Amino acid sequence: MPDRLMLLDTASLYFRAFHGVPESIKRDDGTPVNAVRGLLDMIARLTADFQATHLIACWDDDWRPQWRVDLIPSYKAHRVEREVSGGPDVETVPPGLVAQVPLIRHVLAVAGIAVVGVPEHEADDVIGTYAARAESPVDVVTGDRDLFQVVDDARGVRVIYTARGMKNLEVVTDAVVVGKYRVLPEQYADYAVLRGDASDGLPGVAGIGEKSAATLLARYGTLEGLLEAADDPDSDMPAAARTKLRAAADYLKVAPDVVNVARGLEVPRPAEAGARLGAVDGDARLELERLATDWNLGGSVKRFLASLDRYR
Repeated sequence: MPDRLMLLDTASLYFRAFHGVPESIKRDDGTPVNAVRGLLDMIARLTADFQATHLIACWDDDWRPQWRVDLIPSYKAHRVEREVSGGPDVETVPPGLVAQVPLIRHVLAVAGIAVVGVPEHEADDVIGTYAARAESPVDVVTGDRDLFQVVDDARGVRVIYTARGMKNLEVVTDAVVVGKYRVLPEQYADYAVLRGDASDGLPGVAGIGEKSAATLLARYGTLEGLLEAADDPDSDMPAAARTKLRAAADYLKVAPDVVNVARGLEVPRPAEAGARLGAVDGDARLELERLATDWNLGGSVKRFLASLDRYR
């Protein structure tokens, strides 16, 4: 089997698992385990269906980095439950999911699944870095369209988009991005800056929506080229667009640094992180089988172990 690296936007997946599997599934102590079960089933299916040989569960060491907030204070502000001085703010997360995150980390560790996060950065940045450096084809699994910016047919980088559920996965390639948004993947971050994104607290440029953002980028190529045209009195930019861009000048100076994922973080190479998938044997297998019983993980552990047995 040729090498293929799969990068999980882990929080995106366990949130989806939590909301997709009944919370009534619990351990004897009353702790829900629906997200744990759902995530294991997702990994089992995804690695098999897309023939992954390597897997990294990319982690939000900081879901709302202060350096992004310093640039755009509204960044994810509506999702903050409690601000923390000198550390990551607490995100609004259902209590039943909060209790499961340590369980998820434990199960992944026992199974030998590589988990990589970087201080003061989001999982998206870890994904962006690995995708940029990959020496083999890459599948990024996420429900976040911001990661469409890493799609690159020439380098074999795709997004497995989960927004419509695991039964309706969408493989996002260059053609899909162009077909949906009329921009190239390498233009997607600039497009998102212009359009804005209420789910991330990004205001965008007032008066510029998806269609006008795509039209401007088709004409001027990049946000930089667009701004140069706006400042050039001899350019052919329509007066209305010129006025809107000038009014948003302060936002446009900082927004690209917020929207673009990092590509140059210090992360272990996949081999160093233990990304190669393999069967779980010995004490680790016994521990997972024990957890299947003690934590009421049921058939999810069996399916997960079976999916990894094919790597023997």
